[in-house]
Amino acid sequence: MSKIITPLKLKQMKESQKSIVMVTAYDYTSARLIDETDIELVLVGDSLNMVMLGQPNTLSVTMDEMLHHTKAVKRGISRSMVIGDMPFLSYQVSPEAALVNAGRFVQEAGAYGVKLEGGSPVAQTIRQIVNAGIPVMGHLGFTPQAVNQLGGAFFQGKTAEQGTRLLEEALRLEDAGVFALVLELVPLEVAAVITKRLQIPVIGIGSGASCDGQVLVFHDLLGLNRDFQPKHNKVFADVGAVIKDGLHNYVSEVREGHFPTIDHTKRMATVEYQNFLQQLEQIKG
Repeated sequence: MSKIITPLKLKQMKESQKSIVMVTAYDYTSARLIDETDIELVLVGDSLNMVMLGQPNTLSVTMDEMLHHTKAVKRGISRSMVIGDMPFLSYQVSPEAALVNAGRFVQEAGAYGVKLEGGSPVAQTIRQIVNAGIPVMGHLGFTPQAVNQLGGAFFQGKTAEQGTRLLEEALRLEDAGVFALVLELVPLEVAAVITKRLQIPVIGIGSGASCDGQVLVFHDLLGLNRDFQPKHNKVFADVGAVIKDGLHNYVSEVREGHFPTIDHTKRMATVEYQNFLQQLEQIKG
């Protein structure tokens, strides 16, 4: 495996046009599997509120829940850069509160840095967090924490004016000090321009192949989330089907008496079993 991933390494990958790979993770088990690959970035996304906790959107996940899952993921990662997704209202109230919460991701959960959604309104907050020594990843385009305001998970930047505004916002975030930028659900032409204009790596999700890297949700790309199949996702291995078959086989073998067998347990030594039987005779009832 390569050395620990840093912002400098990611920038070098952009400059050499080597694609960056990012995936979400929410627990130790998935983190261990990811750690056996050469994936550069692991995002403990607030999408865990939907994927792991069964909520309809990301809005109700708490700081404590995010920290809990980030700690678990960090225990399973030895090389990739672990980024904690700052949840709704953990950074919008004030730059001071945002700095404290960002610090908790690093100090308590062991994350390398944090991700914030939004453009100009959070630029000063990002600058303050970066000035405190905490790496920040930006996020533009469709921003899930603004789903109620946006009216749904719709593509952003579909007109010339909107695309220009997205570029301007991306440049502001770069100026504020973000080390990378996620572009979610942005038309590929706009994403290509932003990727070319920025000096920092741009990670796309549903934004085309011109981005410096790509990110997908762990459960989506492995077919584990059958209730939600977004257009931007591709199932690379239908692990969900394998798990379902395994569960059906388990039920069947238990019901039919084929599991467990002697191979799945242990016998007492013969002399101990005889002694056990003798002692049973002395027990009433």
